Amino acid sequence: MPRELDFLGMYVPTLLPIFLGAAGLQWLLDSLLGRLGLFNRIWHPALFRLSLFVCLFGGAALLVYR
Repeated sequence: MPRELDFLGMYVPTLLPIFLGAAGLQWLLDSLLGRLGLFNRIWHPALFRLSLFVCLFGGAALLVYR
């Protein structure tokens, strides 16, 4: 995988689309888990949200940069 992608004549880091995809997936999972009422059972919801994003972003980055 190249380190930079050409997007409309600009070079962007490869991790930027991965970051945006992980943020979108985290937003969807966050809304789904909120509707299911899971955040009422979690001790620290903000920490859970952050760790969920870190796991999604790190996992996607590891899949790309193997």
